[in-house]
Amino acid sequence: MWRIGTVVALHDETATARTIALEVKDWPNHVAGQHVDVRLTASDGYSAVRSYSIASASNSEGRVELTVERLPNGEVSPYLTQELALGDRLELRGPIGGWFVWRAQQTEPIQLIAGGSGIVPLMAMLRSRVSAGSAAPFRLLYSVRELGAVFYRDELQALSDHDNSVGVSYAYTRTAPKGWSRPPGRIDAASIANATWPSKLVPTCYVCGPTSFVENATDLLIAAGHGRENIRTERFGATGERK
Repeated sequence: MWRIGTVVALHDETATARTIALEVKDWPNHVAGQHVDVRLTASDGYSAVRSYSIASASNSEGRVELTVERLPNGEVSPYLTQELALGDRLELRGPIGGWFVWRAQQTEPIQLIAGGSGIVPLMAMLRSRVSAGSAAPFRLLYSVRELGAVFYRDELQALSDHDNSVGVSYAYTRTAPKGWSRPPGRIDAASIANATWPSKLVPTCYVCGPTSFVENATDLLIAAGHGRENIRTERFGATGERK
């Protein structure tokens, strides 16, 4: 079923990524981690459909937020990040997905591992935790190219500053901030050991990002003693499309 969403707010997260807030009539309450299909139709009738993770908390009462990163070879992302305006309407189908989700009934430790724009559904989980008043302890390990590429930077800082049950760690892959203790590079065994819950606590782990990132992070978690059954993954292809 396709629904119409009206753009009510736009916010640039980085130089190439924008959060789009939509009001959607009769929107069913989504679960953190789910996604939607977005369909754009040109005047000549040609249409393109892409899937995007929902960034907003699960009890958002008809408000749906999507954070879209502009990609050089994208059909849809340049329009969404550069041309879309307040009052415009988008066609949405969803919410979709039932495996890569976090529900407020979960009380076990939660480990989030994001690569680049893979932070989006994990941010929905963090926001849902806050809105539900959950006490479940969360940790986030966020791998990103450089400081300027961090999505939701101020919000993540505020979460970790004001809630001892939420920990946020970064791994910069290209350029690290001045004085940063870890040199630029991919996450590795040391990153997992220093920034994630130990396997003895049996956390549920959510890993999201490009396919190679997800595979590497999953292998590192298993090598650190985490059971594969406790690791949930979501991946993106080279075009940013969900797989």
